[in-house]
Amino acid sequence: MDVLKSIGLVSLTTLLSLVVLFLLTKLMGAKQVSQMTMFDYVEGITIGSVAAELATDLDAPLNSLTALVLYGLAAVGISSSPTARRVLTGKPLVLLEDGVLYRDNLKKAKLDINEFLTFCRIAGWFDLNQLQTAILEHNGVVSFLPKETDRPATPSDLGQTPKKTVVQTPFIMDGRLLAGNIRQAGKEESWVHRALLRQGYREERDVLLALWDGGEKLTVFPMEPSAPKGQTERL
Repeated sequence: MDVLKSIGLVSLTTLLSLVVLFLLTKLMGAKQVSQMTMFDYVEGITIGSVAAELATDLDAPLNSLTALVLYGLAAVGISSSPTARRVLTGKPLVLLEDGVLYRDNLKKAKLDINEFLTFCRIAGWFDLNQLQTAILEHNGVVSFLPKETDRPATPSDLGQTPKKTVVQTPFIMDGRLLAGNIRQAGKEESWVHRALLRQGYREERDVLLALWDGGEKLTVFPMEPSAPKGQTERL
């Protein structure tokens, strides 16, 4: 009985820690790892450790729960204070400007030349002469501003006005019609079936993905490699 009781308590405290973590995450705002500052990283590790202790500390779970909530509230408070965030996360550092590489700022950023060059290559810059500015952001990402003569040309540079790009809407996914998407697009299921038949598909279950571009195109990808190749049909 003691074993069952212990298992039950661990299960309850684990669920409680998951609920509290979810609520704190919603409160603090989710970030990708690449967007996290050093403070966010340390805060996340600490909260995770306290949550694990909450799940297994059967003698005094209230202590861990209190600490977990306080850490979360502290993170929210610091996030809402620009001054506190600036003190904890620091300011962006200019690493390169107008052909000058700032050695002191590289030292502050704990970056050596090879690491800086690696960041440049990852971003697609193999010639430093093409860069106007390189800035280390407070989340550890290096931002690059190319020179005007070396940045990619845009349609406006060429005097062109391209048509607006529309996000494709899935009509079929994993062999199932997405009726809600079809209705929202102002189409009918019979319209989709006719389009499939013209491309050699008798049923939607033969289709892995079918995308509508908002115009005259329906792009279809087969469920099986042996089926007809994914192609574009003009309707």
